[in-house]
Amino acid sequence: MIDIQTFLLALGIGNVGFAILMAGYTHGADRNPGLQLWMWARLGMGLSQLAGWARPMLDLPFLGGLEGIGWILAVSLEMAAYCVFFGFTRWGRIVLPVAVLSSAVVVAAGIHGASHAQLSALVAGVVALFAAAMAWVLLRRRHASLLQRIIGINDALFAVAVALWAGSVLLGKGPFDHVLAREAAYLTGYLLMIVNGFGFLLLCKQKDDARMARLASTDCLTGLPNRHAFLERAERARLVAQRQRHPLALMMIDIDHFKQINDRWGHASGDDALKVFARTARDVMREHETIGRLGGEEFAMMLPGVDIDAAVQAAQRLRRAVRAATVITSGPSYTMTVSIGVVVLDPNEDLSAALARADHALYAAKRAGRDRVEVGDPVRRRA
Repeated sequence: MIDIQTFLLALGIGNVGFAILMAGYTHGADRNPGLQLWMWARLGMGLSQLAGWARPMLDLPFLGGLEGIGWILAVSLEMAAYCVFFGFTRWGRIVLPVAVLSSAVVVAAGIHGASHAQLSALVAGVVALFAAAMAWVLLRRRHASLLQRIIGINDALFAVAVALWAGSVLLGKGPFDHVLAREAAYLTGYLLMIVNGFGFLLLCKQKDDARMARLASTDCLTGLPNRHAFLERAERARLVAQRQRHPLALMMIDIDHFKQINDRWGHASGDDALKVFARTARDVMREHETIGRLGGEEFAMMLPGVDIDAAVQAAQRLRRAVRAATVITSGPSYTMTVSIGVVVLDPNEDLSAALARADHALYAAKRAGRDRVEVGDPVRRRA
């Protein structure tokens, strides 16, 4: 047998402790609405459990009502935290009405003379509903992380245990004995406190780490991979092509007369030109191809599994698309062109040498009049 009162005290102190921990974690950091909602949910849950622990000793009947309302508000805040975390913008249209309606039902039941056990079972049914909804939010995603699945399964187990307890009280019978069902609900509640308390913090950390990784590898102006990220991907592609003996084509791309664009219409207009080029390139490139910004108005693209003829066709397709695009600014709109150098890596050629050959081809295109594609010289074989 579990001493329920001692268990409630432990749960209450644990959840309040998690709330304090989260307050310290978020202090001075960028505002995180999901984590703040989660903090208030943990605090509300902990205070509700402490009210349930104190009610028999203080003999204050109103604490039972506060405990029930507190549980409903806490789990609704927890549900809201998940919705904010996963970007559900319309969560308030569902979560808030359900929380208000559930609270009203509990209050009405208390006014009409429902026993404490019945009120507790009613609140448990609402908590089970919210826990099941949270499990669905976490587990419905096809590419959910292992951490999300662990938290979601934990929510599902808690929902089942609490629902069985509520059913055994309200119906007077059920799959489990009432006491056994209640103890199972409290045990899963303890597991919920540990797993979900740390779990949501870890989910937020994972999200922040992923955002920082994207910032570190992405050009903030164009949204394309930056120089470091592109070179890393290109080197991996080179090794794969070498191992599988497949061709790998590279392009060096430069926006023509970019300095004149900046001088004539201003640097903001130059930024617009870079954005238009990046958007145009993403529209014409294939899924397995990668383009990155190396710096200034210079870009590079890799095309796995493509020979020189197909690479030239892809370069011409990009060149024509860029020439057809219009850069719209606060001043007069204008068009631009690009020059492109194309090479296919030699099986034993390293990446820097291939990029240098593509760069030479690019400048050959510049010297030949710009707005054109040139193929790089083949690798010279040693005698």
